Amino acid sequence: MNEQRFISIEIKIAYQEDTIAQLNDIVCEQQNQIDALERLTQQLLGRVRDLSDTAAQSGGALSAADERPPHY
Repeated sequence: MNEQRFISIEIKIAYQEDTIAQLNDIVCEQQNQIDALERLTQQLLGRVRDLSDTAAQSGGALSAADERPPHY
């Protein structure tokens, strides 16, 4: 192999390493977003359960804010 071919291969490897690093950064960022969305989902599920429990304890009666308007 001649020296020009080695240089070409080294350049390709350098670009591939840069691409891999960029993809890794993106994957880490996406995982952080997924983790945040999972936490938010758990919080929302907890709030829905709390509201359901509160409604069940009050005999199923809905507050005025939860009632449907008469035109429905």
